[in-house]
Amino acid sequence: MPRALYAADPAVSRGREFRQREGGSRGPRTAFQRDRDRIIHSIAFRRLAGKTQVFIAPDGDHFRVRLTHSLEVAQIGRVIARSLHLDEDLAEALCLAHDIGHPPFGHAGEKALDAALERQGGFDHNEQCLRTLMRLDSPYSGFPGLNLSWEVLEGIAKHNGPVARPHWALAELDGAYPLELERWPSLEAQVAALSDDIAYDNHDIDDGLRSGFLQLEPLLELDLPAETWRAIERRFPNGRRDTLVRELVREQIGAMVNDLLETTRANLAGIDSIDAVRGAGRPLAAFSPAMAAQERELKAFLYKNLYYHEEQRATAERARHVVARLYAAYHQQPDLLPEGWASALPEEEPARSRHIADFIAGMTDRYAIERYRQIYGRAPQGLSNV
Repeated sequence: MPRALYAADPAVSRGREFRQREGGSRGPRTAFQRDRDRIIHSIAFRRLAGKTQVFIAPDGDHFRVRLTHSLEVAQIGRVIARSLHLDEDLAEALCLAHDIGHPPFGHAGEKALDAALERQGGFDHNEQCLRTLMRLDSPYSGFPGLNLSWEVLEGIAKHNGPVARPHWALAELDGAYPLELERWPSLEAQVAALSDDIAYDNHDIDDGLRSGFLQLEPLLELDLPAETWRAIERRFPNGRRDTLVRELVREQIGAMVNDLLETTRANLAGIDSIDAVRGAGRPLAAFSPAMAAQERELKAFLYKNLYYHEEQRATAERARHVVARLYAAYHQQPDLLPEGWASALPEEEPARSRHIADFIAGMTDRYAIERYRQIYGRAPQGLSNV
């Protein structure tokens, strides 16, 4: 398939922070294919299997976690990238890596670490993703991190668009390897960000209904789900309700993807290079105004009825307490850290506190619960509500 003029081209990648021989005995792969493979083979990526997506430490086998969510984002991102003649491997790498910076218990854990590091610059999971890939997960000899290509690092840094005021973590990394934070990222990066929205908007409906936190009838008061549901009922008048719900999720994903493709193609008129993409001054990958409004309505519904559900908020507060107490314990008694982390603990602030936060941020939900039990002599209660 021919690559579009506005697509990223691995043959002219801006390279890697640390010089490294490409090719060799490990197979014929492009720079972006190597990036994708390095992400998949990383410890940080594997840990996503044990990190919260919506439900904390779920008992049910069918609820999504960060890993399954990231795989679903990557599937959507590849479809969109292929349709727009972008580099699929770059889009996939960005989709797979985008949540690597999340601490245990999702946003509850992030809130606890941000509060703990208030005097040391705070904590942000997007910036922690880049910090993990560039410095913390270091399986190679001779340099820190995974040494990913500039285009992958740029896309992760600007997951939500240009960054006018980076916090300490991103500012530090950008100082070492400038990522042009003031400009828009590649189309592959823009597609990855929207694929994330499409995936969790719809798959969180699936998990929310499965858990009982969401009810179908209020959902069907929204325009997009209502219209889609009516069409599904016409096609499958005798269908089982649970099967129809899964049809709803699939159909909404399809509607969002098709709308994004149509709108983005229109936005790309006259764009003939990746430099034009970065200098456009606005995102070119986008929903139509109508779909964007429906997507915002759907997201508001999920926040009100699922993410901010009273029981969810109570569970999240208990999880936040676990992470806060872990941080306090390690800060007061650094010898509680595993040997490798304890021996590398800096003497001076803010590096000392940030080092402890790096250790906690890498934990899975299960490991955080176990470390809490070891330190405090009892397991935290009430962390799973499904």
